[in-house]
Amino acid sequence: MSTIDSLPPLRQVIESHGLVAKKSLGQNFLLDLNLTSKIARQAGDLSECDVLEVGPGPGGLTRGLLAEGARKVLAVEKDSRAMGALAEIAEVYPGKLETINADALDLNPLDHLTPPIRIVANLPYNVGTELLVRWLTPKDWPPAWESLTLMFQREVAQRITAQPGSKAYGRLATLAQWRTQATITMELPPEAFSPPPKVHSAVVHLKALPEPRFPADANKLQSVVATAFNQRRKMLRASLKGLHPEIEEVLTSVGIKPTARAETIELEAWCALSRALQG
Repeated sequence: MSTIDSLPPLRQVIESHGLVAKKSLGQNFLLDLNLTSKIARQAGDLSECDVLEVGPGPGGLTRGLLAEGARKVLAVEKDSRAMGALAEIAEVYPGKLETINADALDLNPLDHLTPPIRIVANLPYNVGTELLVRWLTPKDWPPAWESLTLMFQREVAQRITAQPGSKAYGRLATLAQWRTQATITMELPPEAFSPPPKVHSAVVHLKALPEPRFPADANKLQSVVATAFNQRRKMLRASLKGLHPEIEEVLTSVGIKPTARAETIELEAWCALSRALQG
């Protein structure tokens, strides 16, 4: 039996429900329930929060969240094979778990959640970055969620928390650090998963700031940094020339050298450039 509830160990759950991980769905299942509870604790006290979990699979993290006292968990799972295992968890935690068999990219979870809301997930590798960008760029800020506690490949986690001047610094770091306080709280080896991925993983905790660090339009900022970092080896006067006919003058006006490269630019300067280009 597991150490956190009366349900069977995850290996037994996976076997009984035929949940062989599918590469096409970006699935790598965590098997250690003590570890999933530790990940759940990275999100803080959940007793007064609704929690959104994307890609629960056999429910290891789901069980961790519920065992740690989450008020409610909404588990969104694309793989219909997992619904039986999640239903068994719901029986043990009556009224605490709602499951939806859907693609998280097509669903508005706010219809099923009551604030305060926190998002905690071992994200499928193939949609993790897209979901993060969506959560970081809603129309209104502060967002509906208080914090994101998300597992990624370690390389992606490092890109989220990277500082200017490093090779990992790019669009994700800019967007994440503009509106949140982002920190890596845990690292996990490949053997913690089934099947083991070829890379290490890491948990990133992103706490929403009351307001962005510097004023800018979210869509414009995302467009500017994406354009710049898509050609990160080029000088900005070359990589951004398609955004404005007089891009060198615009860059100079906000204190950025036209010969600079994207990885050297601080967040405040990106925001100033976004405002100048929008204005």
